Amino acid sequence: MDSDPALLRNVAIIAHVDHGKTTLVDKLMYQSGHYRQEALDKLAGGQHGLVFDSNDLERERGITIFSKNCAVEYEDLSGRRLRFNLIDTPGHADFGGEVERVLTMADGVLLVVDAFEGPMPQTRFVLQKALGLGLRPIVVINKVDRPDSRPDEVVSEVFDLLVDLGADDEALDFATVYASARQGWASEDLDNRPEDMRPLLETIVHRVPPPEVNADGPAQMLITTIDFSEFVGRIGIGRVSRGTLTNRQKVTVIDRSGTPTKQQIGQLFTFDGLDRKETQSVPAGDLCAVVGLEPINIGDTVCDLDNPEALPGVEIDVPTLHMTFRVNDGPLAGREGKFLTSRQLKERLEKELRSNVALRVETGDTMEQFRVSGRGLMHLGILIENLRREGFELCVGKPQVVMKEEDGQALEPIEQLVIDVPDDHTNAVMALLGDRRAQMLKMGRKSGATGFTHMEFSIPARSLIGLRSRVLTATAGNAIMHHTVIGFEPSRGELPDRANGVLLASEAGSITAYSLDALYDRGVFFVDPGDEVYEGQVIGENCKAGDLVVNAVKGKKLTNMRASGKDDNSQVRPARRMSLEECLEYIGEDELVEVTPSSVRIRKLLLKESDRRRESRRLAQV
Repeated sequence: MDSDPALLRNVAIIAHVDHGKTTLVDKLMYQSGHYRQEALDKLAGGQHGLVFDSNDLERERGITIFSKNCAVEYEDLSGRRLRFNLIDTPGHADFGGEVERVLTMADGVLLVVDAFEGPMPQTRFVLQKALGLGLRPIVVINKVDRPDSRPDEVVSEVFDLLVDLGADDEALDFATVYASARQGWASEDLDNRPEDMRPLLETIVHRVPPPEVNADGPAQMLITTIDFSEFVGRIGIGRVSRGTLTNRQKVTVIDRSGTPTKQQIGQLFTFDGLDRKETQSVPAGDLCAVVGLEPINIGDTVCDLDNPEALPGVEIDVPTLHMTFRVNDGPLAGREGKFLTSRQLKERLEKELRSNVALRVETGDTMEQFRVSGRGLMHLGILIENLRREGFELCVGKPQVVMKEEDGQALEPIEQLVIDVPDDHTNAVMALLGDRRAQMLKMGRKSGATGFTHMEFSIPARSLIGLRSRVLTATAGNAIMHHTVIGFEPSRGELPDRANGVLLASEAGSITAYSLDALYDRGVFFVDPGDEVYEGQVIGENCKAGDLVVNAVKGKKLTNMRASGKDDNSQVRPARRMSLEECLEYIGEDELVEVTPSSVRIRKLLLKESDRRRESRRLAQV
């Protein structure tokens, strides 16, 4: 294809979680002729419509965590052959670091909105980022084939959202395309449903401007994404904003602190479908991958050797949550993992910092502890999950919000919380949020959903820790809740502590059904008979306030009057199994989550009861 910038379109796909943007990209790739459907399904690991979610965690959770980009070619109605660089972005606010930097590569955005749910908190988040960069949206009302879809109302809600975000007249005059990504069609008219995505592709041609670049100036490119290969090392990905980059070209790399280094490009790649194709040159406006530059990091500028000029760095929102990582020093340490030392953990966290720009890592209270800050519980939870899958063993402390000081006043992050709840559970949810310093912003009927109430609140970020599980319990699992950071405000005061205490193991050993039967009325257990526990491990939730130490490994005493064998009359409740994120939400200040490749346990910071009593007396004196 001709390298004329007029035939190039750089488009980012933005949306709330699970509104169908990744499926939409898959269909655009399929209909462009790059892949047959069988090939796409094979690339997706057998999961239809998930080819762009290449990470195991992305496929398991059904969300996009890492931004991806691909290129497709399209012949428009006038016979021109155009090239589309499509950029898929995460929809969850916790991965906003990915969204912010990849949007700098785009000239327009497809805003994908569910035809039933309408704009959601993350829709607001990603759209605000796009408008801040001057990008004009094309609104794609997806899933219009749903029986409960309400496309006309959703278009009005998108317009209201744009007005609320201060969009200019050009952004408010957005094009609207109705689509069913799953069925593979798009149309500008709901009454006319074609068999393909051509109407959407034509809208991109006419509504997304070609890149405005200086093709003749000295070369310049901002690195927005880092990839890694075992064969060639770090790979810098970005958009050439000026001039032309050529293979084997000598360049100056200016890092985020302004320090220049002279280097040479080893290889240049452009995107071809999901693959990369080696090329000899990349003109201004196109996306490319650069191999052979070391060191290279996100936010660095690759520029002409004789005319070094840095581009503005990527602005990243500050972290809102932090927690302490430390090596696993529990009695069962070393049985499952292969990376057990603080040196190995430090090296892995430093490696993560190279590509995860929204992450911060600092030394903790001791040299073996690390204070890790991120954008939210899911952001840090994904990191911990990746560590355990790689063979690390570690202990993680209770999540804490990152406070900000301004004019001598402590400010805390405030989030917008949106909850759709069945009408008969509204009072229970209101009571939960009232205790957590939430302020109601809006309340009304949920459009298109009979029997549901729509509520919006502003709430301290620390109040959200542990809230999801309690809301789901109070609503029998029927509530839908989303949240996103909206700013910082003065602290709203103390929050209530965890209502119930925990049950602690007094001895090490294997859990017995006989012991759980004897402790049946004490609370809910997190373990099953046969599980191995140790002293100080949290094995359940007490039915009352305060912690209770129990012996859950005691076996039945046998005499000549009793036959040895299992006791069929033992009453054992099914264990409450919590995910990693649920455990992080649950723990108290004096507790840790022990994470290993095969297990997630909750334990006390001080395992021995005598040590905990001594610490309690010391704190009381202070």
